[in-house]
Amino acid sequence: MAYASRIINHSKKLRNVPNLLRQDHAVLVRCFSNGAQSSVCKIEAAERERVSKFVACNHVSSGLPRNNCSRAIMRLGIPTVGVAYSRELTCSQVQSRRGFASDAVSSLPPHQEIGMPSLSPTMTEGNIARWLKKEGDKVNPGEVMCEVETDKATVEMECMEEGYLAKIIKGDGSKEIKVGEIIAITVEEEEDIAKFKDYSPSTSDSGAPAAKEPAAPPPKQEPVQQPVSSPEAKSKPCSPPSEDRLFASPLARKMAEDHKVPLSSIKGTGPDGRIVKADIEDYLASRGKDVSAPTPKTKDGKLEALDYVDIPHSQIRKVTASGLLISKQTIPHYYLTVDTCVDKLLDLRSQLNSLQEASGGKRISVNDLVIKAAALALRKVPQCNSSWTDDYIRQYNNVNINVSVQTENGLYVPVIRNADKKGLSSISLEVKQLAQKAKENSLKPEDYEGGTFTVSNLGGPFGIKQFCAIINPPQSGILAVGSAEKRVIPSSGPEQFQFASFMSVTLSCDHRVIDGAIGAEWLKAFKGYIENPESMLL
Repeated sequence: MAYASRIINHSKKLRNVPNLLRQDHAVLVRCFSNGAQSSVCKIEAAERERVSKFVACNHVSSGLPRNNCSRAIMRLGIPTVGVAYSRELTCSQVQSRRGFASDAVSSLPPHQEIGMPSLSPTMTEGNIARWLKKEGDKVNPGEVMCEVETDKATVEMECMEEGYLAKIIKGDGSKEIKVGEIIAITVEEEEDIAKFKDYSPSTSDSGAPAAKEPAAPPPKQEPVQQPVSSPEAKSKPCSPPSEDRLFASPLARKMAEDHKVPLSSIKGTGPDGRIVKADIEDYLASRGKDVSAPTPKTKDGKLEALDYVDIPHSQIRKVTASGLLISKQTIPHYYLTVDTCVDKLLDLRSQLNSLQEASGGKRISVNDLVIKAAALALRKVPQCNSSWTDDYIRQYNNVNINVSVQTENGLYVPVIRNADKKGLSSISLEVKQLAQKAKENSLKPEDYEGGTFTVSNLGGPFGIKQFCAIINPPQSGILAVGSAEKRVIPSSGPEQFQFASFMSVTLSCDHRVIDGAIGAEWLKAFKGYIENPESMLL
């Protein structure tokens, strides 16, 4: 009877299990009898023992003492019972976010694994240019630890916490390091540095590789018996008829082989129709080939190998190549070209440079005037100051002009922000400063991100008359500027002419955003500012 009453009592409690599960785990513990609690505790102890073995086998870096298994249980997602364990969860989460770790096997002291940071929105991997701190140095928050070459520039990586640099995993010049990959180890105490002398990053984060099973022996191949051919089947092939045979002297055959000439296409003039040296020479002369310059070959008869040097890709080169390839494949380009008379522009530039020299300012270039004219034309025709998305066309209120700068490391496009609101002297000074930083490979993300339109000038530096540039995504237009040249143009009277300087510019447009008429309207506005430069000063 006692057992029957206890069973009935427990069955009544089990009816409320759905409600109990919505409450705290501690309530669930209190609802069971003493015998049930003991059994739960036994199950819990078994689970904790299993987790302890799991931690020891898999080298889990928890940042907690080894005897404190409750935090490891909560972090591994194994259910536990009681309020005490739910309180420990918050503490373990904080420890995990901090990043300090403790190896369960080698008993390493608390340390922090520094990963490759993401220093730009498009960065997926980076290179270590150089370390500014050495192993054993003390590091403080805000101090620069190393210089990282990103996909667009070289950026300084600062330390976030106080400590000591115990181990450098990726040294100077390390290439193609994925974002998040460990590059260094820091510790809190100076005496812990020596313990990381032979440290290597654990691969437990990516999962331990499964044990390789012994390869199954290859299936035995049964020997296939070749059919024995009769002596009659080994008869030699019949020679072709005599009228189809080609007779040629050994020298003629050698010349034909060197120059890859089929003998069947040559008619022999020797005895009995034999092909001789003169026949090969006449055939090559008729095809315009030089008989005295056969293909160079080595002593063993093989073609001579090409002499070359492999130049490794820099980060900026790889990113530029990827971006331009995507642009050319996904953006429907079209091009509009116009010639602009720059006589008045050059006269105004001379006057402004005289004033600049008198006041000690920097000289203004033709490219500075082009940037200003392009910015004002974008403000006048804002449809060209836009970008394409799948859901809408985004039209920008800011006019930020990227300027192409060629350096030894690759092509950079620093940005002049709000160029439509800046004076020519400010634009000139800013372009020179950014170009110098690009050549020194010291541009920061804010120096090249956020552009809405690009100007590329190959005319002034290189004398290129006209070219078509590739759009810089996500922008919708880029202006290619050629050189200025003097031309003869008709004058007012008959048989009269005059000289004038003209500059060719080509606008590359994204047809999804800029229709042909809109692009022509923008070029008309740009040409108006170039041919009447005083209007830019209004």
